[in-house]
Amino acid sequence: MEPIQRRSLVDTVVDRLQSEITSGSWSVGRRIPTEAELVARLGVSRPSVREGVRALVQLGLLETRQGDGTYVVASDPTDVALRRALHHADPREVLRVRRALDALAAEEAAENRTAENLTRIETEVVARREAAIRGDADAFIHHDVEFHLAVVEASHNALLEGIYASFVSSLRNAVSQNAAGSMSIVETQADKHDPLFHAILDQDAEAAQAAALNIVERSRSFLR
Repeated sequence: MEPIQRRSLVDTVVDRLQSEITSGSWSVGRRIPTEAELVARLGVSRPSVREGVRALVQLGLLETRQGDGTYVVASDPTDVALRRALHHADPREVLRVRRALDALAAEEAAENRTAENLTRIETEVVARREAAIRGDADAFIHHDVEFHLAVVEASHNALLEGIYASFVSSLRNAVSQNAAGSMSIVETQADKHDPLFHAILDQDAEAAQAAALNIVERSRSFLR
């Protein structure tokens, strides 16, 4: 970092610190330099550095841990804002948006999937089923979520992947709430995860979309 010479000091500090985060120089989970080190690097006063760090804490990119320093907890302020909105949103609204995203992901996965994508999706389907059979709820939840992420990844739609990442927490909560019921129907015709995999395998976009919508519809039934 070069010393700051012009512009509003606090705004410039915010820009410079955020640039370190978004560029990947300060990765998520890393502790940022101390206040004294930032003062020396940026050539500004302690109050300016303090205000800049506080602004990024409020944005959700940094987290100050008492006695341990300040850590990077996110790299995209837009993603943070979306996650916060999802946290406070009506679960029914979240599910309706997820319904649209899942349908799009399934359709595009059927059209764009690679052999590697199919392997990952099938691996999660099998692991999910095995976890249900042995009654391992934690493993079931993990592989259920990973299955959906694998489908989104198979869409090869970078924007969709970015948006869907914000729904992971709400998706995991939904799977957790429905785990007992979902585990009990894994080997029945009512479970649409296998049909979704096979539709993607067959590159049948219409069937994939229908299977994805049926999966979300089951989640919706638990909210009624």
